[in-house]
Amino acid sequence: MDRAKNPFSPGAGTPPPELAGRSTILEDAMVALQRVKNGRSEKSMILVGLRGVGKTVLLGEIQHLAEEKGYRVVFIEAHESRQKKSLPELLAPHLRRILFDLNRGEIISEKARKALRIFKSFIHALKLKMGDFELSLDIDAESGEADSGDLEVDLAALFVAIGDAAKDRNTAVAIIIDELQYLDEKELSATIMAVHRVSQKSLPLILIGAGLPQLVGKAGNSKSYAERLFHYPEVGALTKTDASIALQSPVENLGVHFFPEALEMIYEATKGYPYFLQEWGYHVWNIASSDSATITLEDAKKANILSITNLDKNFFRVRFDRLTPNERKYVRALAEFGRKPQRSGDIANKLGKAVEQVAPLRAQLINKGMIYSPAHGDIAFTVPLFEEFLVREIPIFSAKDIY
Repeated sequence: MDRAKNPFSPGAGTPPPELAGRSTILEDAMVALQRVKNGRSEKSMILVGLRGVGKTVLLGEIQHLAEEKGYRVVFIEAHESRQKKSLPELLAPHLRRILFDLNRGEIISEKARKALRIFKSFIHALKLKMGDFELSLDIDAESGEADSGDLEVDLAALFVAIGDAAKDRNTAVAIIIDELQYLDEKELSATIMAVHRVSQKSLPLILIGAGLPQLVGKAGNSKSYAERLFHYPEVGALTKTDASIALQSPVENLGVHFFPEALEMIYEATKGYPYFLQEWGYHVWNIASSDSATITLEDAKKANILSITNLDKNFFRVRFDRLTPNERKYVRALAEFGRKPQRSGDIANKLGKAVEQVAPLRAQLINKGMIYSPAHGDIAFTVPLFEEFLVREIPIFSAKDIY
């Protein structure tokens, strides 16, 4: 096939040519956005799922929906790095832009002006800087509002002020945060409290987030009411029908079709995970002959080899290289048991150690987003098919020299 016309697009957060199987989540988001803008009480939304299921793509789609409805939108991504910016540092420049926007117009909005003063109190209290330049506003700070230096108190006051200003301007604000699991305990707690305050006042501000599965427990541990404050739609692998649509629809638009056997083989290889479907689709398109305008089982078999090789060099390798030698031992032990979640005690036994001895490794790997606990005492990978990569990378398991 003509490689320049290849419709598939494997990449982090890259929108697929056909967003199959996600209509319910997008419809629920659209309803939530409309209700919040209309002043109706509605839960905020946090998408949860493994790597490669398309959470970031869905956040992008929800951003478009919000903008179409006239929302002012903030889109940020939390980072794992030790050198990461704090949540206030990530939010500040975007909130500044929104508040200046709300303060424009022929009719002066006192609530928008007040929100700007509260924002100045917020950035001064937390001594926020962007790079080498301090954020500055040519306006007096609002004394006694968002100036305590306590993030939980101040972020809530700021969100309420922004919500009041948006309501006064007959608009709404959506704050979209990807990789929410990387917020530290204080930041997550402050975010939940701020959303709670806004919700209590039915103000037109909504939080849409996404993160790995451990985020649900982390939010609940932070604030007990978090489970009542958010919807947690699970974003998982596609069904066989939706996976076929994700592969077939883009090529049909170009006059090409898959043989059923090729679709079946790709589904079995990818387990229906959207990122992998794009990877396999990309390679099988480039392999297929343009003479027949069909993609055969033989094409799919060849694409399987190329896709796995590419993932091993990039998608999986990047994650593997971040692990310490002992962490690699732990995940390799987990890989011995296959795809399903396993008991932490069984992993410890495989390593020849007591559960307490390997507990720090388990905690480190959870913090790195490599594994999560789907149920108490269980452990599973956050990266689909990672166990297969580990067996290819380290064919013979050995617990020797751990610690």
